[in-house]
Amino acid sequence: MSTFPIMVANRAIKLVGNIVKTLSYPFHFVFPKARFTIPEYSPAKVRSKKTAGITKVIWQTNYSNKSTLPVYINYLFNRLMSLDYEYRYVSTEGRAEYLKEHASKEVYQSYIKLTDGAAQADLWRLAVLSNEGGIYMDIDATLVWPLKKILKNISPALYIKIKNNTEFTNYFLATIPNNPEFQQAVDIVVDNIENYDDKERVKGVFDTTGPMVINRVLEKKKANSRDRNYVCIQGAFTNEHFQYLDKPRGKWTHLNPDDLVKK
Repeated sequence: MSTFPIMVANRAIKLVGNIVKTLSYPFHFVFPKARFTIPEYSPAKVRSKKTAGITKVIWQTNYSNKSTLPVYINYLFNRLMSLDYEYRYVSTEGRAEYLKEHASKEVYQSYIKLTDGAAQADLWRLAVLSNEGGIYMDIDATLVWPLKKILKNISPALYIKIKNNTEFTNYFLATIPNNPEFQQAVDIVVDNIENYDDKERVKGVFDTTGPMVINRVLEKKKANSRDRNYVCIQGAFTNEHFQYLDKPRGKWTHLNPDDLVKK
């Protein structure tokens, strides 16, 4: 399939997203307490008899599902692009409960040692995708093409790349259940947390639980991957201000790396 229409859609989405962001500033100035609820569960709106390699469930998490207008519009747009997929939002408390029940003791104990919500979400997404399969997207991620077309004939996984298609990222991940690459990623994160005081290791969310873990797993492997511009982009409809309006300086980039893991 030609990538031209996808790139046109990409540019159009960014244009509309910028308009949404611009209008959201005066909206939240006039209505500072206005929040919109992202549902914990949304069933597939369109039923398909066709089997899919990757589990047809979208997973998302954030510090709260009470969102600002642009974050909610971003959610609605993604649902429009994934009508034949289930949607599941998992709260901070829900992430811990899931890992306590479905993950190993080592994974759960590593999770509760993390002090940052984004790092916790990093570990949870790898574990839930390893167990259940499906698609994970950050709350500020935006699909640029219908998800069923993006994932058509894709198995066992699809990853996206950034920085001129040279580096894997983890804000969008899609996989079948029991993919050994995801279990390997979980094991790496647990090891990073358990040995966080090792002076030879790089500290911080990015390397300990974030994208560098996926890059380590996929190093020298042939993985299904595409440039993010043809799959899923970040920040089209929202930005740090709107995502963390109720949690100033809540983004992981503001955390002191020395404080990531409880002593």
